[in-house]
Amino acid sequence: MPFIEIIAPPLPEAARQAVASDITAALCTAFAVGPQTVTAYFIEVPASHCAHAGVLGETRRLFVKIHAYRRGVAERRQAAALLTPLLAAGYGVPAKALALYFLDREPDEVAHAGVLASDAVAA
Repeated sequence: MPFIEIIAPPLPEAARQAVASDITAALCTAFAVGPQTVTAYFIEVPASHCAHAGVLGETRRLFVKIHAYRRGVAERRQAAALLTPLLAAGYGVPAKALALYFLDREPDEVAHAGVLASDAVAA
């Protein structure tokens, strides 16, 4: 953890790799974690499968969700400041087309390998 879901128009593989490298480094900086803890999911949505204001295919918006253990406001602020320009540039959209949601979880709300993270820390 953290996991990043990027719901956005498709990108060529080389561009996806560049975005993956950039956002992993940025999140590692903001959250003080190693790259081995970061996983990015690229959920591709073609323009014909996205509507804004009731109009299909009229927009290139990105919806990014970050699932992670709760961080402070300073860390989330830094993550938003670092990730937004990288994602906007990588997808060729203005920053205002990007929505970044932090879906924080407490360790007792996450399980890995069938064990609550809160129990694994205590063990």
